Amino acid sequence: MPNKKDIPVEMERIYRRFQQWRRQRRGREAIPKRLWAGAASVAREYGVNATSKALSLDFNKLKGHVNRKQTVKRRSSEAAPQFLELVTAPHPGGAECVIELEGPRGKMRIEWKGSAAPDFAELSRLLWERE
Repeated sequence: MPNKKDIPVEMERIYRRFQQWRRQRRGREAIPKRLWAGAASVAREYGVNATSKALSLDFNKLKGHVNRKQTVKRRSSEAAPQFLELVTAPHPGGAECVIELEGPRGKMRIEWKGSAAPDFAELSRLLWERE
């Protein structure tokens, strides 16, 4: 076990959680996900090598947990588009249209007839932006 004075102050909390879990576990019980998540969080700040030594964890397993969390974040941020442009072709006799928008602040239904379209950007911004 590493000497307690070698552990950074910010790492002591997760270190104590691991020590408590190790005292209470039975046999070769797997490390709980919440402990791996805490160790991965600390490892992102202090490095995988230093964290694995301080917490007595397998370097490669800890590195896998650190990389897994970063990959999930990257995928979820790429999945949602930030902006979607709606372009319509002009219709000679006028147009009729109904658009329904739903966001965290409520629902909006837009109905219009004619060639002049309302400002969709401003209307959708009102619906999705936080106050």
